[in-house]
Amino acid sequence: MTADAGTVADTVTEIVAAALGRDAAELTPDTDLRSVEGADSIKVLRIVAKLEQTYDIELEDDEIFGLRTIDEVVAVVGRALDRDHG
Repeated sequence: MTADAGTVADTVTEIVAAALGRDAAELTPDTDLRSVEGADSIKVLRIVAKLEQTYDIELEDDEIFGLRTIDEVVAVVGRALDRDHG
């Protein structure tokens, strides 16, 4: 992976927190994104767009469809980094 996994996790958490109007400290790797108050499909699309911009990657629709936790998002970003920049 191009970026350190811990750094990716921290960045993903920060992006998710900002998009959902939460403090990053409130979110854990196993936080179910669908259970966060205010989370909706538009905010998820904003998260995806910000991740793609931040890491200069393209996430496939089938990769992001059904993502539930921050940890799953981190894994998808990691795979995309390996694929796009590996």
